[in-house]
Amino acid sequence: MFKVLITDPLSELGIQKLLEAPDVEVTQMPGLSPSDLLAVIGEYDALLVRSQTQVTAEVLAAGKRLKAVGRAGVGVDNIDVNAATEAGVVVINAPDGNTISTAEHSFAMLMAVSRNIPQAHKKLTEGIWDRKSFQGVELNGKILGVVGFGRIGTEVAKRAKAFNMQVLAYDPFLTEERAAKMGVTHATLDEIIAKADYITVHTPLTKETRHLISSKEFAKMKNGVRIINCARGGIIDEKALYEAILTGKVAGAALDVFEVEPPVDNPLIGLPQVVVTPHLGASTVEAQENVAIDVSEEILKVLRGEPFKNAVNLPSIPAHVLEKIEPYFSLGERLGQFLAQITVGSIQEITITYSGDLSEVDTAPLTRTVLKGVLSFRLGEGVNYVNAPLLAKTRDIAVLEQKSSLNRGFMNLLTLTIRTNLETKSVSGTLLNGYGARIVKIDDYGIDVAPEGYLLYIHHNDRPGVIGRVGTILGSNDVNIATMQVGRRDIGGDAIMMLTVDKPVSAELLDSLGELPEIKSVTQVEL
Repeated sequence: MFKVLITDPLSELGIQKLLEAPDVEVTQMPGLSPSDLLAVIGEYDALLVRSQTQVTAEVLAAGKRLKAVGRAGVGVDNIDVNAATEAGVVVINAPDGNTISTAEHSFAMLMAVSRNIPQAHKKLTEGIWDRKSFQGVELNGKILGVVGFGRIGTEVAKRAKAFNMQVLAYDPFLTEERAAKMGVTHATLDEIIAKADYITVHTPLTKETRHLISSKEFAKMKNGVRIINCARGGIIDEKALYEAILTGKVAGAALDVFEVEPPVDNPLIGLPQVVVTPHLGASTVEAQENVAIDVSEEILKVLRGEPFKNAVNLPSIPAHVLEKIEPYFSLGERLGQFLAQITVGSIQEITITYSGDLSEVDTAPLTRTVLKGVLSFRLGEGVNYVNAPLLAKTRDIAVLEQKSSLNRGFMNLLTLTIRTNLETKSVSGTLLNGYGARIVKIDDYGIDVAPEGYLLYIHHNDRPGVIGRVGTILGSNDVNIATMQVGRRDIGGDAIMMLTVDKPVSAELLDSLGELPEIKSVTQVEL
């Protein structure tokens, strides 16, 4: 018999399969204190939680029999995933269970802000019959811009098309072919900003997407645009949105999420043009049942030794394989992060080439780490070692793995190539004895730089004085250069410069560097 402990309230229907399983004994102890959890966890093979229970390294260490921890939801921030991986415990989540719920809520918010439904309801319940103040607009024929075209964005688009809306879709991984297959128009973020009557965001909150829509974007929008955010607080700059509503640029906004939750003294709450709900995107009976069902089924599979899919940590790897490839996990992920940040366009193909001794072992786990690095730059913390291949597949990204016994001057060499709709770029890295991970080649430029910290990748013409001018601009703005590497093909031709700096460089300073006549592009990379 497998023993399963549930410490947070879960839907009875959702855990029905566990309760009915002949080989499983389920114990429900909602509200268990941390000390009590430590006292009993050693008896159980699996632990199911939602967001309340903190599954710490201490808990995992005490769970000597634990094979799996299940989170009935998407986020796993209350679980120490690294400690679980080290302990050999599989962490399971339910990434798909709330997709429909959130998509429907987003569309409900879109309709509510179009027809002033909450405002009119409030007025009527106060005994005031007021038809003149709440004239709305039709959705028919309007342009909806969907920023983020993953599972939820795709479902929102389906509903918009049923209302005869024109849908513009932007996603860093969306190709024109997939957009056409979905019956939407592939667009850039700038095109959505300029053309859309409605803009709904469905991206994760990352460093790149924080304040993705701010004052500059609002200034470029149509007058009377309407904004919907049921994704993550912080994607839309709330201060800029407030100003845009006051000026009349934005006719209305529907917000389910906020930069600070619960929102205290948030001026948006009091505006009559704004519809708000308290983070209800996943709050449906069906969604709560679905996430519990999904995680229960996965837990059963883990316990019974059957194939499972929704793990968020690295699956087990034979010891002899792990010994050879583990040192390259960090290198592979960082090469993925690096190339994703310097590549422009929608990714269509990712090729990973293993040369030298790496060509002789099973590199599938290493490929997962590379994919995680590439995709996580755009998709955030939701990308993990297990779901990265599936996320690439659902975005029609071809993933190719190649092996070569040629070591190209290195005992082992890992080369990553990304082809987008606009360009093809590659980076190669290795581990050097005494020096650790190094980037040794970018496209055809030889280079030697550690993939860590704050980096500036500069593409320029090889002219006398350009390096000095770059250094002068950075120095005069109190930015210290730790290392500098230059690579070129021919004297006086194209060249690249890689600088390691001690702190992030402001957007204004990047623009100043880009204004130098010899500079073709400047990209800041953070690893």
